[in-house]
Amino acid sequence: MEAIGVPWFIVVRHLGPPLFLLLAGGALLVWRRPARAWLVWAGLAVNLVAAALPFLWIGVQILTGRGDLTVIGLVMTLLQPATEVLAWLLLLLALVSQPRAGAVSPVASGNEGTHGAERAPQNVG
Repeated sequence: MEAIGVPWFIVVRHLGPPLFLLLAGGALLVWRRPARAWLVWAGLAVNLVAAALPFLWIGVQILTGRGDLTVIGLVMTLLQPATEVLAWLLLLLALVSQPRAGAVSPVASGNEGTHGAERAPQNVG
């Protein structure tokens, strides 16, 4: 990373937390698979890409030599936070979205014999 002018500790400081979040979230997804696991995987991956965007941008500037345009820098300044917001919106959507009616939740299938038959609501009075 020193070849592009960025010390390693800066890269670790910026990419470490999203990488840890991807690893820990991935372990939780493998352990307890939610209904919308693909949304969570997408959110975690987009979060890591958002953290890597500044370093990718520096690499593109060095390779192309086009880093002197202010408009391109402004677009990159706005693109990184927008990508971060997209990642968190994907995670939020995975949290609040309901599975399809035909989908069976792994939690519900394990509790079938413990509660017996569901009671029908009755008008008492």
